[in-house]
Amino acid sequence: MKRNVSADDALYGDNGVHTSLWDAKAVLFDFDFTLADSSVGIIACINYGLTKLGLPEAPDDKIMKTIGLYIPEALVALAGEEYCPKGQEFFGYFTEKADEVMADGTDIFPAAETVIPTLADCGLSVGIVSTKYRYRIESMMEDAGLLGYLDVIIGGEDVTRHKPAPDGLLIASEKLALDVEDCVYVGDSHVDAGAAQSAGMPFVAVLSGTTTARTFESYPSTAVLPSIDSLVANEIW
Repeated sequence: MKRNVSADDALYGDNGVHTSLWDAKAVLFDFDFTLADSSVGIIACINYGLTKLGLPEAPDDKIMKTIGLYIPEALVALAGEEYCPKGQEFFGYFTEKADEVMADGTDIFPAAETVIPTLADCGLSVGIVSTKYRYRIESMMEDAGLLGYLDVIIGGEDVTRHKPAPDGLLIASEKLALDVEDCVYVGDSHVDAGAAQSAGMPFVAVLSGTTTARTFESYPSTAVLPSIDSLVANEIW
């Protein structure tokens, strides 16, 4: 498979890994819009929850901009602050629908099938830190044949404070027995960048979601790349 993104060979080491990862011992990924497109499933679940609360369905583009937020926060973003007390009820409806549709409504990016094994083969620990439930991620990564390459997965049920709080990243680095400075977090949204900044962890932004490169200018980033396929050199594809 040949990726469309051109790359400067000077940005890659002999092992084909991007310079942004040269000092890393572990690479941690966000899930939605970083490793996978779950938008079909998420839109269905969000609109189901809104309907159960007696609210109209939201436009797809507005829902897309909430992907990556903790689900009660997505409700507030879509319906307003007055619905904050309904956050957990909404989360329950979202989860109910997600049990039905999320697996079928999620597509793992083809690049993940090359990038994750390549990083693992280079001796890097690889993990995922997401607001999505861990058991869903485990199931989808197992179906994709990638679960065995992952050393740690931190999901929404594993933290009490969600991104942009640093808790998930701190737990992941602790489980890997690594300092946060030895890990790199790869994500597509401002909440990912904020979590990395709060944790003191190097961050690589990818533009495979709805967040623009300009947004990432407000955060310290090791690199801003088109997508995760730019983490490894062309010849690996």
